[in-house]
Amino acid sequence: MQISIKCSIAVHCLIFIHEAKGKARVTSALLAQSTGCNPVVIRTVISALKKAGLISVARGTGGAELCRDPADITLYQIYRALKPDGLSCLIGIHPCQERPCPVAQNIRTVLRAPYQKIEDSVRQAMEGITLASLLEEYHRCLAEQQAAGDNETHPQT
Repeated sequence: MQISIKCSIAVHCLIFIHEAKGKARVTSALLAQSTGCNPVVIRTVISALKKAGLISVARGTGGAELCRDPADITLYQIYRALKPDGLSCLIGIHPCQERPCPVAQNIRTVLRAPYQKIEDSVRQAMEGITLASLLEEYHRCLAEQQAAGDNETHPQT
């Protein structure tokens, strides 16, 4: 079970866009450099985020901006922007209904309800995580790194 890495790329881009506001024009080239991804992948992610109404992108090299407050953007919305089918592709069922076996003929029905419960749980968890909370965690990580860097240059006695 795996959520596409495009979701983490999208979160990376959204955090970068938020942090660069008023400091730098955020282009796909800049995001490609930050993420280490091919610019084509970045443009695909940016296009999906724009289509979902999460960001706006000025024509040419105008840059990208968030369209909503980070508290109003959930991880599930980000995921859905990239995977419109939602979480239904997280857990698959192998195609075997045509086989002359009672297990094969019924496995889809047997797994439908449990898989739906899993999908619903993952969706609810993702809906409870906002870009704002991810930004808070990002800032906490930065503060820890800066404190560790300060301790290395100024050891405590």
